[in-house]
Amino acid sequence: MIARFLVPLAFVFLQQPLAQAAEVSFERDVMPVLSRAGCNSGACHGNLNGKGGFKLSLKGEDPATDLAALTREMLARRTDPLHPAESLMLLKGTGRVPHEGGSRFSPTSTEYAAIHAWIAAGCRPDKGDGPTLSRLDVAPAAKILIEPADRFSVTVMAHFSDGSKRDVTHLAAFEFTAVGIAKITPAGEVIREATGETVLLVRYLTQLAPVRIVFLPDRPIPEMGTIPVNNEIDRLVLAQLRELRLKPADVAPDHIFLRRAFLDTLGLLPTPDETRAFLADADPKKRERLIDSLLKRPEFAEYWAQKWSDLLRNEEKSLDKKGVAVFYRWIAAQIAADRPLNEFARDILAASGSTYANPPANFWRAIREPTQRAEAVAQVFLGIRMGCARCHNHPFDRWTSDEYYGFSALFARIDYRISDNVKKDKFDKHEFVGEQFVFQNRDAEMIHPRTKKPATPVFLGAKAPKFGPDSDRLSAIADWIASPGNPFFARTQVNRIWLHLMGRGLVDPNDDFRATNPPTNPELLDYLAKDFAAGGFHLKRTVKQIMMSRTYQLASTVRERTTMGDDLHHSHAAVMPLEAEQLLDALAQVMDLPVPFSGYPLGIRANQVPAPPQSGRRGSDGMGERFLKTFGKPDRLLTCECERNDDPGLLQAFQLITGELMNDMIRATDNRVGKMLSAGKTDAEMLDEIYLAALCRKPTEIETKKLLALLAAAKNRRAVWEDVLWAVVNSKEFLLRR
Repeated sequence: MIARFLVPLAFVFLQQPLAQAAEVSFERDVMPVLSRAGCNSGACHGNLNGKGGFKLSLKGEDPATDLAALTREMLARRTDPLHPAESLMLLKGTGRVPHEGGSRFSPTSTEYAAIHAWIAAGCRPDKGDGPTLSRLDVAPAAKILIEPADRFSVTVMAHFSDGSKRDVTHLAAFEFTAVGIAKITPAGEVIREATGETVLLVRYLTQLAPVRIVFLPDRPIPEMGTIPVNNEIDRLVLAQLRELRLKPADVAPDHIFLRRAFLDTLGLLPTPDETRAFLADADPKKRERLIDSLLKRPEFAEYWAQKWSDLLRNEEKSLDKKGVAVFYRWIAAQIAADRPLNEFARDILAASGSTYANPPANFWRAIREPTQRAEAVAQVFLGIRMGCARCHNHPFDRWTSDEYYGFSALFARIDYRISDNVKKDKFDKHEFVGEQFVFQNRDAEMIHPRTKKPATPVFLGAKAPKFGPDSDRLSAIADWIASPGNPFFARTQVNRIWLHLMGRGLVDPNDDFRATNPPTNPELLDYLAKDFAAGGFHLKRTVKQIMMSRTYQLASTVRERTTMGDDLHHSHAAVMPLEAEQLLDALAQVMDLPVPFSGYPLGIRANQVPAPPQSGRRGSDGMGERFLKTFGKPDRLLTCECERNDDPGLLQAFQLITGELMNDMIRATDNRVGKMLSAGKTDAEMLDEIYLAALCRKPTEIETKKLLALLAAAKNRRAVWEDVLWAVVNSKEFLLRR
């Protein structure tokens, strides 16, 4: 009786009262309540197997099935039109009947009123010709609050296909990407809990909208009027830093910029002679001249070809050793020629024929299933992670299961013919060594698991052409992705370039573009993407533009305490550990010794090896391979940079402190120390040379004084020099890119 008495009161508290019970829509009113209360989330009844015998579609993607579950299952006890307040849906939702999920809303809430009204009206389904949601607007789209301000309200407006609009703030589901920064009331008021940044995800029906929120302490606005701006990148970065009250660091000194530029473009350190020449150069444009010279060097193409090889799964287990080599050389040749990246992508996606004679065909050799191909292409070339849509509509993005299988249908006809000289790999009987031929089997189709019929090929977020029985689907998708008007390609590629040069993508993870993962600087990403497309999709042009910015050339150390806490907005340079190949090549350069790799000529660098064989395969268990593996070189089994691991660990420490490779290089009689001792160099000359080779600077006055005193007192000069060399290459300054 109490519950029934409270029902009329619930309507008093409605922010937007329902005029008549019959007007309540199951899809537009009741389903949003289930999402808002978390009932159809993956942790509750939206789970693949449901909870407590009750299953809902994840995030309400299938209203028809949910309607049947609520009104037909459990002898229709979940909804009782004759006694609405006695429906299990309301009894459990308010916690009046034991419920593992606890109370989700109160009897006086708008949620209760909407469900009660719908049940009382007979649990009617919506009419098939009703309006559909076309757009979701959230105001404000972003908000920065400075203490003492600690709260603001959001308004959610839904626009429908019939031209109508409705305030659905009271029906929208809210979720924060970071815990502990803010909370939100049912009425949409955001309240600060701590200073920091977060994104509020607003969901209504099938659409999501992000609201970027920043709570700042009351700190002074830094003076930036005298800070020079090198290009548009700096202008956009400084505008955001000013808004966030963050002062950028000073420009890095020449020796740090030099080392950073070499590592980021070539994966190598400069030689001592190159360092001396650059530091002695008084030309104010010497940094630009350096960047131009680095982009022309063959090492640039080799280093960036390794990055693309990581993405394109260029590994020996799938391709065999020759396939890896020809694919790597082809990628390096395209980068050396500065081939437009959209044309580079077109060549890969439309590739067919021999995996030896036409190297980009190896991309398809490595990925054997249509769904895997679709996910790989979407992630590498479009910045879309669509794997979740394989089982259900994507819970955090716009993609549906139908679009997932429609996109996969574009790659369903890829097939293989194995040449007569192919033999099975002796280490893996499922893999083959030898030439393969990629072709399109015009009879193959992608069968949709729900409809059991061939899926209709579709492009993501764009209209696809009509495909006939003999249409070339690969050329169609290659042309669409390479088109200057493609909405995804340019943004994905410039974000990836920004990641490799700046340490963090404007969208992070860098291949996960979605409304719920907005860029840290949307204006900058838009500018870079448009400029990249307008400039012909040239990698070198964009690399130079970023490196010429003052933002790239900032120091990694700052005096401002607030700036040191900034890891998102590039107020200072990122400090990053050297990648596995960078570190091994740097050690080889400082020691002046080549590192042997199994199956390759002595003298080849780590960044020139197409893909060191995996440990245990074909006798490839050498010290160089083990070192690379220990420091995170990926196996290339995934199409993303996420497979590369640079997290420090004990094995890395052991390799650097007492590792077999390190000890052999330090003790080698013909290493840099041995050669300088044989040449009769003084301790001061040797010290300068080692510091220039490893750190791109000469030792400081204190370092010089202490080390020369140590060497002067040495009974065994060679042994002390080995200790000095070991200490330098184990220093943070050597191991980090800063």
